[in-house]
This record gives sequence, C-alpha cells and structure tokens, in this order.
Amino acid sequence: MKKYIALFILIAGLAACEKDDFCTQNPVTPNLVLTFYDKDETNDKKNAARLSVIAEGKTDSLFINRTTDSIAIPLNSLSQKTVYNLKINDVDGTIATNQTATLTIEYNPKEDYVSRSCGFRIIFENVTLDHTNWIDSLSTKEIPLIDNQARAHVQVFH
Repeated sequence: MKKYIALFILIAGLAACEKDDFCTQNPVTPNLVLTFYDKDETNDKKNAARLSVIAEGKTDSLFINRTTDSIAIPLNSLSQKTVYNLKINDVDGTIATNQTATLTIEYNPKEDYVSRSCGFRIIFENVTLDHTNWIDSLSTKEIPLIDNQARAHVQVFH
C-alpha cells in the first residue's frame, strides 16, 4: 500500500509541474534610437565624434567618448519627460572643441501587458522632441508611438 501511495504522490507531483515559461522579448521596454546624419549631405550618415551622453540630473554617462553613427537611449518610464545632454568633441590637432547639445523628450508612458513570463513593458505615446546647439535639426519632432527599437526613430542632422 505504501508503494502505491508513494507512486501516486510522484505522479501527481510530476503532473502538477508546468512547462517553463521564458521571456523571449529582449529588451521589453524599447529605447529611443537616434541615427546621426550629415546636415549638408542628408543621405549620408555622419559619426558623432567622441560622443558622451548624460541624463539631466545624473552624473553617470550612458556613453563616454564613443564615436558612432547611432545610439539607443532609454526613456524614464516614471516620468513624462527625459532630458539628455549630448557632448561631442572634435579634435583639431591639439585643440579640443567640446560642443554640448540638449535633447528634450516628452511623452506619455503606458503599461502594455506582454505575457506571463515577461510581465508588463512600457511603451511611449505622443513623443515630442526638442533640441539645442550642435544638433542642426531632427527628421521629426513628433513620434506617435515608440513600441520597438527595430529601426531608428529619429535622424539627427549635425
């Protein structure tokens, strides 16, 4: 009798197990993707030389001294506004010319249920952008929805 009870408990225990559920979406909450272009040759990508990106009110940089033609930056999901200071440093011989620009992003964060394993993610609706200084212009100042980061959301001309 004890054998049957032990066998029943073992079978019941195995039957109660669920298939592992893993979140396959990575990242769940999308970043804002910026691609840098030449302001004079608008079809040509142009690296931002020695780019540093710092969120307003923070001391840590997302990027430090990085030369790149595109970046993905997170938006603060607990706020309706994120401000970044973007610094480029063109070097001409031994003279460094630091230029700083401000990118202000305003939006409405919204929770979006993904799945049981992933939980919720934040999407950003009614995104508006504003800029200063070395950024000459943006391809758009309004984005209706940021729900993925598969491609660039904004072209930054400098």
